[in-house]
Amino acid sequence: MTDTVKSSNTFNSEDIIVFIFKKWKILAICSILAAILSAVFSGPAFITPMYKSTVVFYPAATSSISKALLANGSNSRDVLAFGDEEETEQLLQILNSNSIRDQIINEFDLQKHYEIADDAKYLKTALYREYASNFKFKRTEYMAIEVSVKDKDAQKAADMANRVGELLDQVKTDMYRERASKALAIVEEAYQSLEEEIRIKEDSLDFLRSKGVHDYAAQVEMINQQLAIELGAGNQSGAKRLQKELDILAKYGSAHISLTEALMHDLSLLNGLKLQYTKAKIDAEADMSHKFIVDNAYKADKKASPVRWLIVVLSTASVFFLTLIFVFVIDRLKQQ
Repeated sequence: MTDTVKSSNTFNSEDIIVFIFKKWKILAICSILAAILSAVFSGPAFITPMYKSTVVFYPAATSSISKALLANGSNSRDVLAFGDEEETEQLLQILNSNSIRDQIINEFDLQKHYEIADDAKYLKTALYREYASNFKFKRTEYMAIEVSVKDKDAQKAADMANRVGELLDQVKTDMYRERASKALAIVEEAYQSLEEEIRIKEDSLDFLRSKGVHDYAAQVEMINQQLAIELGAGNQSGAKRLQKELDILAKYGSAHISLTEALMHDLSLLNGLKLQYTKAKIDAEADMSHKFIVDNAYKADKKASPVRWLIVVLSTASVFFLTLIFVFVIDRLKQQ
């Protein structure tokens, strides 16, 4: 009796095939109905066709023009080089920023385009959710960045995808310029302050020159030699005149030496500041793209979704297997 129960509960693949052939009519009817209904309901009358446009680009290796053009040695980076993983991640973060999202929403009036009412309870939430579902940013396997936009209007999808790329440059440039402008103001203030200090020192040296102090060390040596000659010749008047010159040099000499050394130091600092000022000015005013475009977006001539044949196939297969399971269960229950 136990063997009889086991055999009645055994259901192998051959039994399944036999069972399908026994119930082929109901399975065929349900599957055909599913195919027809899925074909109808996946049509444009029920599901809005969506078109997809894509922009692909590589990040630039450096965003600092001055660093690329003026730096020397290991600190320099080729302005034409592609960026690495770090630059790619930075651009992806900017692409997902509120700045780009809000700008796109405003420029293309997406609230109206997505048919979201002004009095909607969660207007921004609905708008941002719709934006997130249609705008996708990802890194490709080749370290490029892909911006894809889906929309019911094929031309608008292409326009928005290209505009996202433009806004990426704009947002990143604004970020760099904000910082570069502050750096420029700091360097400019230091440069002007040092220039004023140099002017004061040069005016002081001009005053000392008017007193006869031009080159303290050389003048002292020359006058001492001449004084020895005059004293040896017994020329007291010439010796007194030279002694007066030595007294003047003694009075202003130390000031001349310190001012000269300080001026040389300041001029050296000024040269360094001038280079920093030039770099800061370039970074604050330069306008260069932060990416290399591989493919611009174009108007798609074929819809991206829904994939009608896939919907029909999956729906038909699902209904077939569900019907098979349902009929099988009913049949087993009748046998008990």
